Amino acid sequence: MTRVSISEARRRLPELVRQVKQDRGSVVQITVRDEVVAELRADLPEPEPGAAARALLELMRKLPKHRGPRRNISGHVKAYLYGGKA
Repeated sequence: MTRVSISEARRRLPELVRQVKQDRGSVVQITVRDEVVAELRADLPEPEPGAAARALLELMRKLPKHRGPRRNISGHVKAYLYGGKA
């Protein structure tokens, strides 16, 4: 992570842009009176719409199927926490 003053950032802007373009993980913090006011970083590509949902569905297909009787766990929460009937 690089810290530069705003005046230095004005002078070196093309160089700083090349730096973040070349190293996608780098961040340049721009300061005014030693206080960070902005960051310059590479624009990351947007994920394809629906990619996360497809990955989740694929993961769910790989998990083992539920076996045994189903239990209504949420129906017993009050009894478990406070005792007595829910």
